[in-house]
Amino acid sequence: MRNKWVASTATIALALSLGLTGCSSANTATTSGNANVSSKADAALKEIQGKVLSKGPHGEDPSSRDTVALTDAEVEQIKAKGAKAAIVMHYAGNDWANAQINGLKTEFARLGIEVVAVTDANFNPGQQVSNIETVLAKKPDIIVSIPTDPVATADAYKKAAAAGVKLVFMDNVPNGLTAGTDYESVVSADNYGNGVVSAHLMAKALGGTGKIGVIYHEADFFVTKQRYQGFSETLAKDYPDITVVKAQGIAGPDFAGDAQKVADAMLSQNPDLNGIWAVWDVPAEGVMAAARSAGRTDLKIATEDLGTNVAIALAQNQLVVGLGAQQPYQQGVTEADIAGGALIGKKAPAYVALNALPVDHSNVLEAWKQVYNSDAPADLQKAYVK
Repeated sequence: MRNKWVASTATIALALSLGLTGCSSANTATTSGNANVSSKADAALKEIQGKVLSKGPHGEDPSSRDTVALTDAEVEQIKAKGAKAAIVMHYAGNDWANAQINGLKTEFARLGIEVVAVTDANFNPGQQVSNIETVLAKKPDIIVSIPTDPVATADAYKKAAAAGVKLVFMDNVPNGLTAGTDYESVVSADNYGNGVVSAHLMAKALGGTGKIGVIYHEADFFVTKQRYQGFSETLAKDYPDITVVKAQGIAGPDFAGDAQKVADAMLSQNPDLNGIWAVWDVPAEGVMAAARSAGRTDLKIATEDLGTNVAIALAQNQLVVGLGAQQPYQQGVTEADIAGGALIGKKAPAYVALNALPVDHSNVLEAWKQVYNSDAPADLQKAYVK
């Protein structure tokens, strides 16, 4: 797909390191077939760096975050507004959400925008509708939000737009709202690209052959569907000797617990299962628990999002073989810049996306810096096995 993203130097450096060194799991390959799979996957991972493979929720081509960066003069104009903002999350309390909130708060502070509320719907659309009503009573100028459901929450967001609130969405867009009219923009990771990345990393770990299970998000949620699509289509196209023997969705909100139950059943029913893909890191934690309970320390797990627990597993070379990471802190910064720009009449592209970041054992500590804008925590550094 056509893309407009220009990757950061740090991202390219990480990708080149990954492509040159390869995933640690692939280094165990003892046959020429496995070596060929490893080389093929490395070449594919290098090829997609600097690109965004996803389209926006209405088929929009992606624009880079550079297109919404603010000048010093614009920052001063925004500060003069003395504006207020609210952050309305779908499901918080996890590494991804915390990083995005931190990025938003940091950038809003730079822009002189007061954050008057941060809410968590725990993936309950009714709760999110109530949260929006509560937030509107605080009369914010801006709401940055990730809708839990594109239909059930639509009227609440329309009410906010009608009240003159500048809306910026993360990942998902409510039905019936138009970019540039009802909302400013939607900011996302390259979720399709992250699915592609995780497929190549899984294939490397398996040597291009084997049986796997898949645990996807069964809700009508745009970006998680993109991940599943990217993963599934890449396996089917590039690695036909990898067979998906079972694919099952989970709805949450106990995503780790639900995934553990599904993985327990998969491993019981398919004792020769070689790997399981989970749609993000929290379900992957459930898969890890199931694998350990079954004594399957040889199971290969691939996922998306660099949460603490999967990062530690990667650092220890245990179970998790690789993932496609988002850059949630920078997504939060980007959303704040778009919202701030809207206050002074600056128009943003309808869809802004940040590229996928391949992560394996070899680059997990450096990737953490890029994902969270901070050094890896002490327990992660301590866990790393050279």
